[in-house]
Amino acid sequence: MLLGSMLVLADVCEPCPSNGVCHEGKLDCARGYRKLGKSCVEDGDMDGTAKKLAKLIEVHLCEAYAQYLCGGIGTAWVREEELWNNLDEFKLVERFGLNDAKFMHAKERAMEIVGKLLETKPANSGIKELKCPELLVERYKPVTCCIRQWIAKHALVLVPICALLLGCTLILFRVRQRHHLSARAEHLYNKVCDILEENALISRSVNGEGEPWVVASWLRDDLLLPRERRDPSLWKKVEELVQEDSRLDRYPKMVKGELKVVWEWQVEGSLSALAKRKKGEESKQKFNESTSGSSIQQRLASQDNKALKS
Repeated sequence: MLLGSMLVLADVCEPCPSNGVCHEGKLDCARGYRKLGKSCVEDGDMDGTAKKLAKLIEVHLCEAYAQYLCGGIGTAWVREEELWNNLDEFKLVERFGLNDAKFMHAKERAMEIVGKLLETKPANSGIKELKCPELLVERYKPVTCCIRQWIAKHALVLVPICALLLGCTLILFRVRQRHHLSARAEHLYNKVCDILEENALISRSVNGEGEPWVVASWLRDDLLLPRERRDPSLWKKVEELVQEDSRLDRYPKMVKGELKVVWEWQVEGSLSALAKRKKGEESKQKFNESTSGSSIQQRLASQDNKALKS
């Protein structure tokens, strides 16, 4: 009889599931687990809260360590007690909407997660200290900090490279400046020649009443832009080109009671003057031809009109 009852009880009883606590036929699940039928499964909401807490811890520690590496402010290792005080547990409980018991469990699970991710070491009082790993802290450094550290790390290479680039830039700038100065000076020199040649032709065509010379300073002030007058090297280059030209004569002359340097075109019937004269004659001839052509057309048109009327 006793043996039979024991066999019946053995058939009725079921083993207590994992993560569960069985007492007097009742099943209670451990913290972080909820009852699902006759088994205890992990509480998804609790697991999500623990992961969010772990992320907050990671961000807090890594940002503090990044600030320490970049600016020397703060500390690398943080005690677990100080960590939770900085995070303000009371606000975290309100934020995630958990009671104290569930929050404590989520907190323990979060510490398990960050214990695998962050560096930890025991302190003198037995409280654990945590630090962000060197590889992970690079993600939390500001861009300006990364640039400064990279420059400081490669300073021995960057300094000569920057000096070389700066030297090349200065050389190119000076070469370009000289080329621009030479081109501008040649352009001004050609204008000076045209003005002096035209002035000489005009003075000879009015029975010698006009002056064949032009004051050099007047030419300078007339041809140069206001900003170009501040740089004496440009006009000096023009004067050198004028001095090298045998067609131009330079001599001092009293003008209105002041001694001035004047320039004068010395060549009569130069190639440029002949070219200008030929060009003028050709344009005059074309004008006459077009005028005579139009008069002929008008005459023919009038003759046709008379024929039609008759």
